[in-house]
Amino acid sequence: MSAVNDTKSNSAVFFLTGIPRQEDVHPWISIPFCLMYAISIVGNSVILFIIKTDPNLHEPMYIFLSMLAITDLGLLIATIPTILGIFLFNSRDISLNACFAQLFFIHTLQCMESSVLLLMSFDRFIAICNPLRYTSILTLQRVAKMGLVFVLRSVAVIFPLPFLLKRYQYCGANVLSHSYCLHQDVMKMACSDITVNNIYGLSVAISTMGLDSLLIFLSYVMIIKTVLSVASPMECLTALNTCVSHLCAVLLFYIPEIGLALIHRFGNSSSHLLQILLGYVYRLVPPLIHPIVYSVKSKHLRARIIRVFIK
Repeated sequence: MSAVNDTKSNSAVFFLTGIPRQEDVHPWISIPFCLMYAISIVGNSVILFIIKTDPNLHEPMYIFLSMLAITDLGLLIATIPTILGIFLFNSRDISLNACFAQLFFIHTLQCMESSVLLLMSFDRFIAICNPLRYTSILTLQRVAKMGLVFVLRSVAVIFPLPFLLKRYQYCGANVLSHSYCLHQDVMKMACSDITVNNIYGLSVAISTMGLDSLLIFLSYVMIIKTVLSVASPMECLTALNTCVSHLCAVLLFYIPEIGLALIHRFGNSSSHLLQILLGYVYRLVPPLIHPIVYSVKSKHLRARIIRVFIK
């Protein structure tokens, strides 16, 4: 009997969702999606190229920015095949193993991006609250070690998810809510008790992105407290201005993430379209906006980009 069950599970196919009731215009909708992907990939690649080739930018702040660009590129590459497959070729089906692989990479890169945002907040905290010790605390070797630790953390906590999902049978229509696979979406398709996945998924979210967001919030409380206690109003604005780009990145990441998690767990059928649209915003907007925001706010990076394109 178990052999039969394994066969059903392994041969299951999931069906991805584009934009409901707009199938006839999917080829036209693919145009802005392709443009967003192209701009995001070029923008993040330019950021990486400039940081790598300019020795003056080999500082912790820019190294963290390059980590953010790498995770953004990874998320774009992980979602391109299925999102554009739906809108360009109306290819909605995805095999069980391919779906599990995609959700592993998406969730791992999400955890890594959350970790990078935490490291960037730590960088701003040290730069503003303890500037004299900045270079001694954030050495390049220490930055590399912190990055490696957070990569290993992300892989370790997400690695069990595909194996937990593979235990189940999938015997229904298996229509997912997005154009890509997510753990909280796939587990609802199982014809079994998903309590273990629910508990583990919630534990992972709390111990990674939940903890990271709390530490980011605390770092900004300390930053604001320090700035208000030692600086004039003009100096306060100058100091906080260095945090604007990071705050934009934090809000772009966590607001759609929290909204999507709440809709997945507590939403009803009327919120299905909102869930789909929020999923696209969450996946496509941050990688598009990050290079623009950091290029505008960082005069050194902006000047280097201008020199590259003028040449």
